[in-house]
Amino acid sequence: MHRFYFITDRKKFKKPFLDTVKEVLEKGVRLIQIREKDLPDDELYKLAESVLEISKGYDAKIFINSRVDIAYMLGLDGVHLTSRSVPVSVVKRKFPDLIVGKSCHSVEDVLNAEDEGADYVFISPIFEVEGKGKPIGIEGLKKVLEVAKIPVYALGGINNSNVEEILKTGVYGVAGIRLFL
Repeated sequence: MHRFYFITDRKKFKKPFLDTVKEVLEKGVRLIQIREKDLPDDELYKLAESVLEISKGYDAKIFINSRVDIAYMLGLDGVHLTSRSVPVSVVKRKFPDLIVGKSCHSVEDVLNAEDEGADYVFISPIFEVEGKGKPIGIEGLKKVLEVAKIPVYALGGINNSNVEEILKTGVYGVAGIRLFL
């Protein structure tokens, strides 16, 4: 898995969706999570199909937020589960070839995700992000890293001015939307 993980949110894009994805791929990002929660099933399926097509030749891994069905039907690399999704263990048992990640907000969440069989986790928010709860900060991130046995991606409020500080903690990688735009 690569260190930089891009999460889509077309409402925050200044350019058309596929142009933005292509631009991120051109910058060298090789992990993309399709996270368009408000799209109807048919549109989400078509969008994921387009991302898969545009990413050919980049050796990128494509994930989708919570939609195991779409990941399976399109042969995506994985699925990212929210803190309120179905258990990781169920997905891993039924779809052993999918890479499964989980969003976590505490050390306890990370340990639970590991026990369930997650391949990686997001820990968030690191810094202040409107509507995303109390940030854990650098010290909270370090506490997670002390116990985590699987790759941990830091998420939330990470930008060009603090990304180096995050990477110096020893975190596996960083995830974000605006960070890569």
